[in-house]
Order: sequence, then structure tokens, then C-alpha cells
Amino acid sequence: DTFYITKEILMRTHTSPMQARSLEKHDFSKGPLKMISPGVVFRRDTDDPTHSHQFHQVEGIMIDKHITMADLKGTLETMTHKLFGDKFKVRLRPSYFPFTEPSVEADITCMNCGGKGCDVCKGSGWIEVL
Repeated sequence: DTFYITKEILMRTHTSPMQARSLEKHDFSKGPLKMISPGVVFRRDTDDPTHSHQFHQVEGIMIDKHITMADLKGTLETMTHKLFGDKFKVRLRPSYFPFTEPSVEADITCMNCGGKGCDVCKGSGWIEVL
């Protein structure tokens, strides 16, 4: 699922290593860890209206006492409204990823039809954004 330049060099497939480095370096005695790691990534996906072989990824991590999924949803709603505008609704869907728990996927109302359902959103009214 990756683009190799040579046998030893490949295009970045995700931004997760930035989180791992931040976890190793952070001094939790000085407070919680809150960070995002944005970047361009490349994967061998077939291009269609909702997928691309090259896209921007934003991963985030927050570690502190009393952090809940409500904090995540509020952060994602704020980020989504800043990126796409206030007219879009956000929904979280439970999902399984072997490397995170709990796991969700986030959708916004379809930019093409405004949530009514069309070919772009496959009739659902939603577009997966993360």
C-alpha cells in the first residue's frame, strides 16, 4: 500500500511517527500532552470522489486526566467548522482500528448535496473526512 522510490525509500504513508516522537520527549510532570501532526501522505488508493493516492492527513493526540470522547468530538467539530465552514454537521461512527481504542470515523454533511443524498456521498448525505 505504499509508493516506493527505491528499495530503501518510500513516500510517507501516515503522520503517526510524529506522535510517537512527541510521546517519547514529553515531560508529563509539566502538564498534559496536546498536539497535532499535519502532513501530506501517499497511498496506493484508486482515485474516486472520496479517495485519492495523495491527501493531507491530520492526526492528533491529547493525554491528560479526565479526557473523554466528548473532548474529541468538540475538537473535531471546531476543526471541521474552521476548515469547511459552520454549515456542515459532524457525526462520529464507531469503527475498529487495531491500533487505537476506542476508535471512530468522522463524517461531515456532503458538500455536494448538503446532506440530501447524491452520487458523491453514495446517497447517504455524508462524506467521511477522518
